[in-house]
Amino acid sequence: MTAKPARSRLALFDLDHTLLPIDSDYAWGVFTQEIGWTDPELFRRKNDEFYQHYKAGTLDIHEYVRFATDAVRQKGPVEAAAAHDRFMREVVQPHLLEESIALVRRHQQAGDEVVIVTATNEFVTWAIAQAFGVTELIAVELERDGDGWITGAIRGVPSAREGKVTRVEQWLAATGRGWGDVETTFYSDSFNDLPLLEKVDHPVATNPDDRLRAVAQQRGWRILDLFDKK
Repeated sequence: MTAKPARSRLALFDLDHTLLPIDSDYAWGVFTQEIGWTDPELFRRKNDEFYQHYKAGTLDIHEYVRFATDAVRQKGPVEAAAAHDRFMREVVQPHLLEESIALVRRHQQAGDEVVIVTATNEFVTWAIAQAFGVTELIAVELERDGDGWITGAIRGVPSAREGKVTRVEQWLAATGRGWGDVETTFYSDSFNDLPLLEKVDHPVATNPDDRLRAVAQQRGWRILDLFDKK
């Protein structure tokens, strides 16, 4: 009788408040307001409203992405790229914590595939994933126009809530695999990520919000507090 080959190991990480002690999506919005791209009072109010909906699990992600990418879309790719470089230097880099980087490195050094799975859009998060040394990113993909620039709409299934399960399944299928072929660990801070936490072999409630902490305690999941949230 031939033994089944050992499953490869896959480490999945949420990004905001899991690896980063900030919400990169919200922080990008604040940054664009500070550099004069948006009306300060109007943008701050709407950004705060969307953030509260996210924390409550009631966010309309399509409406939010249209709002969050509007200034980027209007500025165009050259100015947007320059602003994002500045955002990385001034906002993100100070929050690349040794604890988070070390956790990612431990999985990589153990031979695990590492993927960041985030509900934040690809424009904001691609460079952040690279800063963590992660080349596989599952983020909200943005629709492009005929010139290759973003339209404000989402392309495909957004990687939020149960959509994270779908997007990971699609990613595995693209490599000729399914859930049964990998031993999966998922780190997340958010109750919104309960669908993927319930799907993986090893859920890790990381810097969990109150609702997720309660679920993790009830179910005996590992709880990891890497840092204080900001």
